[in-house]
Amino acid sequence: MAHVAEWKRGYLDELVSAIVEKPVVGIINVHGIPARQMQEIRKSIRGMMHLKGSKNILIKLALRKAAEQGRTGLDSLIDHIDGQCAVVTTDLNPFKLFKQFEATKTPAPAKGGEIAPEDIVVKKGNTPFKPGPMVSEFQRAGLPAAIERGKIIIRKNTVLVKKGEEIPKRVAGVLTKLEIFPLVVGLDLRAAWEDGTVFDADSLRVDEEQMLSQFRLASLQALNLGVFAGYPTKQTIVPIIQKAFIQALSLSISSGYATSDNIRMLIAKARGQMMALASLLDPEALDSEIHDSLSLTPAAPPAPSVGEEKEEETSEPEKEEEVSEEDAAAGLGELFK
Repeated sequence: MAHVAEWKRGYLDELVSAIVEKPVVGIINVHGIPARQMQEIRKSIRGMMHLKGSKNILIKLALRKAAEQGRTGLDSLIDHIDGQCAVVTTDLNPFKLFKQFEATKTPAPAKGGEIAPEDIVVKKGNTPFKPGPMVSEFQRAGLPAAIERGKIIIRKNTVLVKKGEEIPKRVAGVLTKLEIFPLVVGLDLRAAWEDGTVFDADSLRVDEEQMLSQFRLASLQALNLGVFAGYPTKQTIVPIIQKAFIQALSLSISSGYATSDNIRMLIAKARGQMMALASLLDPEALDSEIHDSLSLTPAAPPAPSVGEEKEEETSEPEKEEEVSEEDAAAGLGELFK
């Protein structure tokens, strides 16, 4: 039987204790993070979580031992251990934990040999460099560089490295000089365990703005359905009462049933109907108030031209239909029936 150093046993016990004590356990990728940046990250997350790095074989063993102590499903995190990993334990739920780790990520320059996370594009335009050997360096890296007005320019947008390809060292040097940092360095949460469930990174990557928008839409739709169905709740009772009041008011006005709430509207409706009817009558049959309200005073006709004057002289004037006083009185009486 192979001898196991005592310090390893002690470290394993510490790791198991740390995993068992907290409700959320995660596996993070720490590969490629410079020591200085790791120190800054540790400072930023201090008090919220605890990181513990170790060899992968010890992390797997610790997860199995913790799972045996009643933490069902914890050993499923073993499937997410690959490369240089560490264990994080915290009281934060997995979604907040993922968001916190995303906030630690910052752009970093490439040194050569890394895999491009996205297409690396250099846009056309001026550079801050004066003519010199830099032109040849740009061209060797694959950039269409030229000299114009005493400066080196890039003639067109160029994809230097496609997503998933290795970044050549000569390209990495040019990108750094152009202050293009294609890498993203920070703690990468691969998976988190909570209460028997393991959440992978894709499940934890949530667009908060989109989720909030969907919740707002669902809330409005639920409110609209509740009001339409007449289902009273704390949120729908006021709109339901307002809707009922408006419907009752509309019914009373259409039926002519007078109340203290609608009397002004009924009078306004009656006046509108009266004015509409009055506009169909002969202006001479209306009293002065209604006549002025309708603005029935005819405008003076435009002055006729010479030809029109001659035509009017030859044509006979049309006879206006005479209205008797009895007909006029009868017409006014009809307005107030």
